[in-house]
Amino acid sequence: MFWMPVLRQKWSKVQFPSRLRYAQALFPQWSFSSILVTSLSTNYSIFTFPPFDQDLSSGGINDQPSGYLASTSTSSVLGRLFPETHVTQRRGKGVYVKEKKMTDSLLPFLDESHPEDLEISSCGKKMKLLNCIQHTMKVINDPIHGHIEFHPLLIRIIDTPQFQRLRYIKQLGGGYYVFPGASHNRFEHSLGVGYLAGRLVRELSEKQPELQISERDILCVQIAGLCHDLGHGPFSHMFDGRFIPLARPGMKWTHEQGSVMMFEHLINSNGLRDVMKHYGLIPEEDILFIKEQITGPPASPIKDSSKWLYKGRPKEKSFLYEIVANKRNGIDVDKWDYFARDCHHLGIQNNFDYKRFIKFARVCEVDNMKHICTREKEVGNLYDMFYTRNCLHRRAYQHKVGNIIDTMITDAFLKADPYIEILGSEGKNYHISTAIDDMEAFTKLTDNIFLEILYSTDPRLEAARTILKKIESRNLYKFVGETQPMKQRIQKEDYKHLPKEVASAKPSDVQLEAELKAEDLIVDVINMDYGMEDKNPIDHVRFYCKSDLSKAIMITRDQVSQFLPGRFAEQLIRVYCKKTDEKTLFAARQHFVHWCLINDFTKPQDGDVVAPLITPRKLEWNTAGIQEGSKVKTQLFPDDSM
Repeated sequence: MFWMPVLRQKWSKVQFPSRLRYAQALFPQWSFSSILVTSLSTNYSIFTFPPFDQDLSSGGINDQPSGYLASTSTSSVLGRLFPETHVTQRRGKGVYVKEKKMTDSLLPFLDESHPEDLEISSCGKKMKLLNCIQHTMKVINDPIHGHIEFHPLLIRIIDTPQFQRLRYIKQLGGGYYVFPGASHNRFEHSLGVGYLAGRLVRELSEKQPELQISERDILCVQIAGLCHDLGHGPFSHMFDGRFIPLARPGMKWTHEQGSVMMFEHLINSNGLRDVMKHYGLIPEEDILFIKEQITGPPASPIKDSSKWLYKGRPKEKSFLYEIVANKRNGIDVDKWDYFARDCHHLGIQNNFDYKRFIKFARVCEVDNMKHICTREKEVGNLYDMFYTRNCLHRRAYQHKVGNIIDTMITDAFLKADPYIEILGSEGKNYHISTAIDDMEAFTKLTDNIFLEILYSTDPRLEAARTILKKIESRNLYKFVGETQPMKQRIQKEDYKHLPKEVASAKPSDVQLEAELKAEDLIVDVINMDYGMEDKNPIDHVRFYCKSDLSKAIMITRDQVSQFLPGRFAEQLIRVYCKKTDEKTLFAARQHFVHWCLINDFTKPQDGDVVAPLITPRKLEWNTAGIQEGSKVKTQLFPDDSM
């Protein structure tokens, strides 16, 4: 707390209800969060601020737990400047300091004139205070979270070419061609995740000081949230989900790997190691910790869940790895931001309130490991969260038109890849597919490559240019149909054989005027789940009760509701045709329905319309609806109801 006298002859005459307004009028440069008055006759009052705990003596952030109220004269910057541990009046100006209850939270509200007001005569102390004043938080106005604050170190990271690159990568890739509002980019999403990571970790720190969460920990978690998507390529998931697997078969590359590589490049090329030290971080430890939060633990040949695989932080701080990218159950701030942000831009209702989760979040010990838990009454809201995720995938992320636009862009990039050159480090040129090997080249690879190909005059890019022109004129590959496997899921290694299977599934008794080839077809296999394949993610969440905040419990699906899903994963198969003439499309639909029939897949929704000669052959396709209808009729109109 900071004790400040006000003009004696005026202050003592101001009554309690008006003192806060009066103080604000006298000191407009100060931000008063609360006011306590010891008595109506006193000549000073107590103004409190949120904790900040910045240690200027070392130019960085101390390692005391966040929210810790300094109790010694060496743990606070102002404590060092004013080492007294009792209320003391500085002569002349009459500034009062009570170090025992003082935090450094008032520092962001100071300006260059205050060292003189505080009568700091020592040049060294004055420079330390000025140094802190110049490193205040920056406020950014975000459409989702409002006015959000960022630490100066985060601003230094944001203001780099590697991070600014995210301004030119669409969050939803080809989805922008379906949802006109989905024009947002990875840049603003990354800001949101960094902010939410800070909110959650600070809430845990303030709620449970025994966790010993330091300012170093908080900064590292925020940086991980900020940088978790640095590795995305053009059109986001299209790049690592569609393009790279086709351009470089056998290479298992993910955008998380790219994020770690780009983060390392960002730190080194901008000289930020010294800046990190300046703000109290230890680069050798903390850079590793940040990377681990993005990618998860290193692979281990030993399947032992009790073994601690991380190196950035000890086992006692295992919960810190569940904030940005939660490998345990998928509940993390990354999802919270894209739920809110994507729903806002898509025009879809978001039913999950992350603020409520943060309020109920606590760390409990489970099997000698500390995990983030929530109240038992929140279990239904968590099911709603994963249902929201599923809805977003069904309605937006896996939209049949958005997906085919991503596929067409992929085709164009594959045709252009040998002829596109991107200058990387040491003067070496890279292609679209090989830019991931050099972060200098990858920094230059964004959605702008689409326009570069579209407006090029290079005759070698004609085939790629033609595909992109089709997208611009909405002359897209045509949707043939959708089905689902009834029993066994199709394995990833079999995906490449599916177009040939469909082209070969020619019905014998249907007259077709067009011949289908495998290269005319695209078979898109989509795995829909709650984020953990066929597992229920709530089985990996632990809860606590109001009666015992430290005991973690498990809640099964049957304890929540009988209406919850029994299965948590399914597979969709969509077929598209590159040719758009009516004869080829008619043939493709007959092939597709016949292929579904012989593989015991579900009946296509429009099967009776597009293939009326084929669907009657399968008894189950034509009796299931009648049987269900009879059951419903029996229930609605029993014999004695009329």
